[in-house]
Amino acid sequence: MSGNLILHEDPRSGNCYKIRLTAAMLGVPLERRLYDIMNGETRTPEFLSNVNANGRIPVLQIGDRFLPESNAACWYLAEGSSLVPADRFERADMLRWMFFEQYTHEPNFATLRFWFCFVGEANLTPMQRDQIMAKRAGGEAALSVMEQHLGVHDWFVGSSASLSDVSLYAYTHVCEAGGFRLHDYPAICRWLERISGLPGYVRMD
Repeated sequence: MSGNLILHEDPRSGNCYKIRLTAAMLGVPLERRLYDIMNGETRTPEFLSNVNANGRIPVLQIGDRFLPESNAACWYLAEGSSLVPADRFERADMLRWMFFEQYTHEPNFATLRFWFCFVGEANLTPMQRDQIMAKRAGGEAALSVMEQHLGVHDWFVGSSASLSDVSLYAYTHVCEAGGFRLHDYPAICRWLERISGLPGYVRMD
């Protein structure tokens, strides 16, 4: 890797956490720059001009280059490591689960956690309230897919942890903050314990 690595993040974010977890598991040092998304610190003209024009974190800064999107940053850190399978099909399958995480999993778990823990249920708009049940159903459907897979596999791809496990772990392990019940999914609970027992594991701030 070329250049110092700086993670622009809000430590409460699961998307930011997955990058820190990837780096910790690989022993890669990261400098951290903290932002408070609740106070609009990623929407300032300076941030939009210099870090990410999309106004979002995380962003992994590599020297003087900036890489937004959490799973892209995880890939940058992990390419060539044990977190990326050597087998071509398994690499593609890993990406499949990472796409599942971003399109099917994260939009439900991250949103409900954010609404209930940081915005507050009393402060939700009528439009947000109308979406709660749909997001709850979408989250339960994602957990069911994961539970079925983990009922017969220790990891999402291959015989060891990969980036697919890291990406799915981030919001799954805190999903009860959004109203989900992990004890209904015993295979997922066992998998969560396997992840937290891996060398280099760090907790979410």
